[in-house]
Amino acid sequence: MVKGKHPVIAIGLDAAEPSLLEKWMAQGYLKNLSRLRQQGIYGRLDNFRDSNVETAWTTFATGNPPQKTGFWAHMGLREGTYNFETLAAYDFQEYPAFYALGEEYRVAAFDVPQVRLTDKINGVQVGAWGAHSPQVESGSIPKSLYQELVDQHGASPALHNDYSVCLDLPKTFQVEERLKVGIERRSAICQDLLERENWDLFLTVFNDPHSGGHLFWHLSQPDHPLYESLRSRVSHDPLLAVYQEMDRAIGEILSKAPDDAYIVLFSAHGTGAATIDLPSFVYLPEFLYRYNFPGKWGLGYAKTSDPLPPLLTKMKWNWWERHLWGTKYDPNPIRRFLRRETPSRLFKLIEPWLDSTQEPDLISSFQLKRQGERVVPWNPAQWYKPLWPSMKAFALPSFAEGYVRINLQGREPQGIVPPSEYHALCDELCEKLYALKDARKGIPMVKRIVRTRNYPNERDPKLPDADLIVVWQEEYPTDVMDSPEYGRFGPLPPYRGGSHRPEGFIMALGSGIEAGSSLSEGHVMDLGPTILELMGAPIPERLQGKPLPLGRSEAVMDSAIT
Repeated sequence: MVKGKHPVIAIGLDAAEPSLLEKWMAQGYLKNLSRLRQQGIYGRLDNFRDSNVETAWTTFATGNPPQKTGFWAHMGLREGTYNFETLAAYDFQEYPAFYALGEEYRVAAFDVPQVRLTDKINGVQVGAWGAHSPQVESGSIPKSLYQELVDQHGASPALHNDYSVCLDLPKTFQVEERLKVGIERRSAICQDLLERENWDLFLTVFNDPHSGGHLFWHLSQPDHPLYESLRSRVSHDPLLAVYQEMDRAIGEILSKAPDDAYIVLFSAHGTGAATIDLPSFVYLPEFLYRYNFPGKWGLGYAKTSDPLPPLLTKMKWNWWERHLWGTKYDPNPIRRFLRRETPSRLFKLIEPWLDSTQEPDLISSFQLKRQGERVVPWNPAQWYKPLWPSMKAFALPSFAEGYVRINLQGREPQGIVPPSEYHALCDELCEKLYALKDARKGIPMVKRIVRTRNYPNERDPKLPDADLIVVWQEEYPTDVMDSPEYGRFGPLPPYRGGSHRPEGFIMALGSGIEAGSSLSEGHVMDLGPTILELMGAPIPERLQGKPLPLGRSEAVMDSAIT
């Protein structure tokens, strides 16, 4: 479709939800995006339905699925141990970023999440300026550029500072202001870089839809059950406000684009109401605890016959981990009361006494921090770690789908499941997981379960640590779950308002792309090859994705904004 070299300006909108963009463009809230949509082509993009959360930016950058890169998550189990460690970003050795094009192409890549700096790119690179969960250290090539840009335009106030438990509204709205300041400064930096040189490719990514989606979904979208309860405490739609600031900044950045440039806007996945956090963080590890130790309960136990209390709209002590630890079951009623009711300042003093035991037991985030644990001590799945050696299967800490690891003989240091029983155990766990239901709606909690190994001792280093990947339902943000065998789990307060969905989008305009046209299908892996084709650059064979059909004859005309 495209002949010869053309500059491309590619702007990522990290985890921007296509349905929101479409609605807000149609309603006139996003004027620049709406104008760009009318001038070019638009379509939704698929991502992997069981591994899009942690791998989205690696998939985009390499043009390959996790089965090829071997990258499944930013944390992992150290082989031959029960130790969990931070892996950070993919190393990009076997599969470099698609825009590592050598000397013939000049590239400026500013703040692309989870992509390492490399001397294979001819141009400038800046990493971890403001990206959400960048997974790389802040820096640049050339080395002096990062500080130069910060000195001239400012740092991002949201870098590593865009988190808040969604029920803590004062802190949540502080993040909104940080995001808005970061958007303004990103715009200034991008305009500066665009004016320095005529780049063959200019690439940047807004972190704000990702951070805002996690924190503001329940304050913005009526599909969240907390929306009606909390909207009276909110003077505006904070998620829309962030999208509008981003829309304004996109217009400013593109005012510096060369006249002959192709413009590409995209996201690698989307956002919806939070349906992952409590199931993966709490309910799965607690389910496996109750499965392994019949008659015992760890966190959030209640009887399925108990009346359901209303949704929690605030937390005890306004501290999520503290609230959850207060639900820890204890046969001693005094300790149980003190965990639940003691004010935080006093609790910090008595907690070492409360939780001292000679037997393996759940370990609190407070004790993990005292021990120097640096890998997600706040994540409840980590609290079950002392018990992993004595469990047939345990849940690995995850920010995404649920990850189940079988404690296999010959693989784990104290494995207790013989290889001959591996498949039978997986069958049994799947049956019990599929029986879990949301207690309020009665809908099944588990959408599907992916088995990652054909045989127990399969040791391909590109396989994920999990033997089972549990993909949760996406209909309703569950706060309480029932099991026919193991009782009730919760209700518990949500951690975030939004979590991810697999669909992304692409919007593109420029010479030869029909105005108002629509793309019928595509995949996130196709973004890199599409950008390269628009540049007139060669497409390496290592990319599994293919260029998307953006020309008149290959697109379906649709003048309406849908």
